[in-house]
Amino acid sequence: MSTTDHLVYMANQIARELGSQCRDRPVTATRDHLRQFWDPRMRQAIVAYLDGGGEHLSDTARDAVALLRETAERAD
Repeated sequence: MSTTDHLVYMANQIARELGSQCRDRPVTATRDHLRQFWDPRMRQAIVAYLDGGGEHLSDTARDAVALLRETAERAD
């Protein structure tokens, strides 16, 4: 499994778990988790994966990574 595949797998797992725990805000909960616990290089890699199509991300993970990207752009 490549590093990117592993990141996609983890993002989907986080989105699934937080989706069951935070039914009212699964996307923001997932984004918050990625922002708090993932290394900046991991966040950059998953955003790059999304920018390349992100075909294996779940809907919640895809939306969370897009939100993560928007948040990072506003911070710059």
